Amino acid sequence: MLLGARLEDQERLHQLVLEEKAAKESSLVPAGSHFVGMRLRANLHEADWAEEHIGGITYLRFLRELADGFETSWPTLKTAMERIRSLLLDRGALLCNVTTDAASWRRFEPELASFLNTLPSHPIAQSSWRIGEGPRFEALAIPASVNYVGKGGNLYRLGLRPSGAAHVVVKYLRTTWLWDKVRVQGGAYGGFCTLDHRSGNFTFLSYRDPNLLETLDIYDQTADFLKQAGPDEAELLRNIIGTIGDIDTYQLADAKGFTSMQRYLAGESDDIRQRRRDEILGADVADFRAFADADDRMRASGRPRLRASDSSS
Repeated sequence: MLLGARLEDQERLHQLVLEEKAAKESSLVPAGSHFVGMRLRANLHEADWAEEHIGGITYLRFLRELADGFETSWPTLKTAMERIRSLLLDRGALLCNVTTDAASWRRFEPELASFLNTLPSHPIAQSSWRIGEGPRFEALAIPASVNYVGKGGNLYRLGLRPSGAAHVVVKYLRTTWLWDKVRVQGGAYGGFCTLDHRSGNFTFLSYRDPNLLETLDIYDQTADFLKQAGPDEAELLRNIIGTIGDIDTYQLADAKGFTSMQRYLAGESDDIRQRRRDEILGADVADFRAFADADDRMRASGRPRLRASDSSS
C-alpha cells in the first residue's frame, strides 16, 4: 500500500482537499490560540516555520488556493505528491522506532529487516528550508466574537540562555499574573505563556479573549510584575513540584518509546535533562528576577504596547 497507492485519482484527491480545507476552517475558532502560537513562532525558528506551513494559517491558505484552482493545479499536485512519497519512502533516510521487550525484538527484527529491504533506496540529497520573512506584526480576522491574542520572541536570538529554572517562573506566571489579569479580571477563558527550551521561543497567548490591546498591555507589564512580586517559600516549592511533574510525567511504554525518539532527534541526552532538572529543583527568587530582565529585553526588541486611542491607525 505504501508503494502502490494510486495518486492519480483526481476526483478523490479533490474531495480530500475540500474535506481538509473544511476541517481546518472549522477548527479556527475552537483552536484559535493554537494557530496564533504557530503563526508567532514561525518567524522565530526553522522547525516552527515548517510546522506552520504544514498545519497552520499558511497551510489553510494553500488549501483554499488549491481548492479554487484544482483543475489547473492537478498536474503539478500529482507530481509533487509522487515526489513527497519518494522522499518519505527511502530506506537510506529511514529511522525506525520500535518499543518492545528483548524477546519480542529478537522475533521482530528479521521481519522488520525484510520489510525495509522492500523499500527503495536513493542517494540522500542534502537541502535546507527556504524560509521566507513573514510579518513581524499582524492581525487576522475570523468569524468569532472573541479574540486570541499572542505576543512573543526568541530569547536565544537576544543572546539570552535562561536556565531550567525559567520553567518554574513560566508556571508561576500562568497560575498568578496571567490567570488573575487575563482570565479573572479580563474575562478571557484562558491566559498562559510557553517557553520552548529547544528553540528559545517564549510566547504569551490568550484563549477566547474579549479584549485585545488590553491583553497586550498585560503581556508588556509581566517583567514589572516579576520584579516587584515573587513567590513565598510555599508557592516556590509548589511550582517547582509542578514543573518537575510536567517534565517527568508518567508515561506508558508506547509514549516512552516515542519520547525517546524525539530526544534522539533533538540531541537531548540524559545529562542535559538531568542538568535542567537540577536547575529546576534549585530555583529561587533570583531566577525570577533574571527572567524579568530577559522578558524586559524581549519587550524592548518588539513593538511597544499601544494605547486604545492608537487602535484606529
